[in-house]
Amino acid sequence: MVISKRRAISVGSVAAVLMFAAGCGGGTTATGNVNSVQPVGDGKAIGNGNDSGYGSGGYGSDAAAGSGSGYGSASGGSAAEKAGAAGKLAVRAIASVGSVVTDSAGATLYRFDKDTPKPPKSSCDGDCATVWPPVPADDATASAGIEAGLLGEVTRTDGSRQLTLAGWPVYRYAKDTKPGEAKGEGVGGTWHALAPDGKKAIDAKGGAKGGGAGEGADEAPGNAEGGATGGATGDAAKPGTGDQGGTGGAKPGAAVELAVASNEKLGRILVDGKGNTLYRFDKDSAWPMKLGCLGACLDTWKPAPVVDKTKVSGIPQEWIGSVKRPDGSMQLTIDCWPVYTFTGDTAPGQTNGHGKQNLWFAVNDAGKKVAPVQ
Repeated sequence: MVISKRRAISVGSVAAVLMFAAGCGGGTTATGNVNSVQPVGDGKAIGNGNDSGYGSGGYGSDAAAGSGSGYGSASGGSAAEKAGAAGKLAVRAIASVGSVVTDSAGATLYRFDKDTPKPPKSSCDGDCATVWPPVPADDATASAGIEAGLLGEVTRTDGSRQLTLAGWPVYRYAKDTKPGEAKGEGVGGTWHALAPDGKKAIDAKGGAKGGGAGEGADEAPGNAEGGATGGATGDAAKPGTGDQGGTGGAKPGAAVELAVASNEKLGRILVDGKGNTLYRFDKDSAWPMKLGCLGACLDTWKPAPVVDKTKVSGIPQEWIGSVKRPDGSMQLTIDCWPVYTFTGDTAPGQTNGHGKQNLWFAVNDAGKKVAPVQ
């Protein structure tokens, strides 16, 4: 009888451990909502100098595309070369984005989340307009698949007339150098290729409901901080995401607090509501939950705050959790991994922290760390 009781207690203990393990650290099948495991660690620095893993000092030396202005690099053609009349607009299918609107030369056309369609207003001037040349309203006509009545124009601050589609000001991207390219999709979490109806092409491809900021009379204006908005942005269906359902989708008009953005070098990565890249640290762990970024590390890497699950776009809500830090604050976790922002990223869309000390990595839309850039 005593032996039977001991066996029962042992089996029950193992079952409890397995159930808890399934909630965190179990890959993309995590089901836990909030992780209440206390982080361990004595607060001592992990190494020093260049081997600290904190990335302090010289963090901008490997700036990725988008450094400086936060709009992306202007390499690949001058703004003047990309500022010509649009001519006859067309609809073109791009595998990674969907059905997009192009100009007569085949260049993909874009919209900016910080603009508004009602009334039409452009928020892209100065350096921004160098990287994202406004498309002149002159000579633009619609072809099959594009409703002519959706074409319009808006007067910019310099007095020039810019083409609009469904009220959204229209732009090209300086780094698109060949017909059919869409390198600007998802830059900073705020730039998106245009669909024929003026919405985001990536939303239509992913079957998302509701467009970006400012669409519809009852929707809120664009996120003033440049955060990603709209529905799911998955390129391909995978368990619990994309076309198979289950992917977190913010309600139309809601300010998105966590989303997926396309990065030219790293692919599809997670960003916060301001478009800042989220990172994970190899000296943390998901199971058992452990925080390795303590003390001086926090001067450079800022724990991401928890988010509202109803304001998440592009990943399953089940992946969203939190962990309590030693100071009592709560930190966002993705698939049980604590995530951070990097002080070396000075504008949305930058990924300067990726690969730091070979310990810090951006997080992809599968909840995994992105491989180091070769």
